[in-house]
Amino acid sequence: MSIIRQESLFDIYDLLEMEPTQRYEAIISEIDVDAILYQVNKKSRLGAPVKLNYAAMIISLCVRIIERIPTIKDLIKRLKDDPLFKWNCGFLVSDETPSEAAYSRLITKLSDSNTLELAQETVLFQAIAEGFIIDDTVAIDATHFEARDQAPAKEEKTKTEPKKRGRKSKAEREQWLEEQAKKEASLPLYEKKIEAQLPVPLTELRNEVPQDPKWGIKKNSEGKNVFWYGYKGHLAVGTSSQYILQSLFSSGSLNDGKAAIPLLKGIHERLSLSSLRYQTMDAGYDYDPVYVQVNRMGQQSVIAYNKRNESDPIGFDKHFAPTCFREHSYRYDSFDTKYETLKYTRPKECKDCPLATEGLCQKIYKVKITTNLRRYTAPARGSKAWKSIFKRRTAVERVNAYLKEYYQLDNIRYRTGKRAKVHFDIVTLIYNASKLASDRINSMLHQNIAA
Repeated sequence: MSIIRQESLFDIYDLLEMEPTQRYEAIISEIDVDAILYQVNKKSRLGAPVKLNYAAMIISLCVRIIERIPTIKDLIKRLKDDPLFKWNCGFLVSDETPSEAAYSRLITKLSDSNTLELAQETVLFQAIAEGFIIDDTVAIDATHFEARDQAPAKEEKTKTEPKKRGRKSKAEREQWLEEQAKKEASLPLYEKKIEAQLPVPLTELRNEVPQDPKWGIKKNSEGKNVFWYGYKGHLAVGTSSQYILQSLFSSGSLNDGKAAIPLLKGIHERLSLSSLRYQTMDAGYDYDPVYVQVNRMGQQSVIAYNKRNESDPIGFDKHFAPTCFREHSYRYDSFDTKYETLKYTRPKECKDCPLATEGLCQKIYKVKITTNLRRYTAPARGSKAWKSIFKRRTAVERVNAYLKEYYQLDNIRYRTGKRAKVHFDIVTLIYNASKLASDRINSMLHQNIAA
């Protein structure tokens, strides 16, 4: 099955089946290797000369992902044993094969800069300029992958003094509230509540993301808890083009909802996509600040509702549509973008209702989505349009699976989160470069057929 559902003459599967020389050239040519090379090269003529071919080493790291070579040690062995492969990676005949230590130093230099993120943006800007990204919907989701090392031994918790029973006095309660406020203010950004992220600049949001491997937990399709020790990759994917528009690497313990605002701000501030209208996510992102951020972007939220010990609203159904006197749901009709108002019309049961002429029910019901952004979305919850847009969310799940199956996302070979992020950034960069290469080839084939 192709990753692109619509009919296509050429897709990523075909690209991966091409001859190595053509495949490497098609994918690597989409990446600005010179910009990455500038960050890792010496900036001064002083000191010992650099004898390594850093440009070829960067290309070989990308080729390792393309060829699914599991470790750097295996990559070095392949470079030594296969002269043609070494030449395809950009090494000269006179170049020595780099050692594992040399690759380790290169990874360290890459981890100390954001050059891979900038290279990712360059690929996206090129895809936008050529008209390959014209999505109106973005799907956001997270995927987990395990760390290289085993989890450390669990530390035993020290016994705390039992709490004093009974209600606190007024003075004690005020002191306790002050202590809680100070404690909350001193917490790291991603340990605070999600609403604390709204006024924070994008650069700070990305810099403060926890990256050390931690225990994570999620429910599988059977409703059972699944635990892992490692990391999470958070992706924002265009549902029709299936490009990764924004990505975020974090510890496995980070709540999915806390990664939504950095991804949304990244799309809004770094990419000029005027065609975007909807942001779709699963129930793990059902938090008020996420809706507020989407609304500030001038777009609409299509997020599954996560009921949290809430009583059923009186006069409304489970999708928050108003109900008539006999508890039949009003039908969603339209959305007024000027006044941000949902319009509902009388239920179809009113045609045969004996109370229709009694004046007990309204013919039309209108509600502003800003009265409760979480409950009222455009299109309205439960409508056919809402369900159709929400189904597009599966695009990000397909990309997550594709990264693991073909691009070694779950093959982390580094012991620290900072270096593991380099692997994550290379994987997402190679995926987008492959996508752009296949789109260009497909466009050329269409042009040749049309001619």
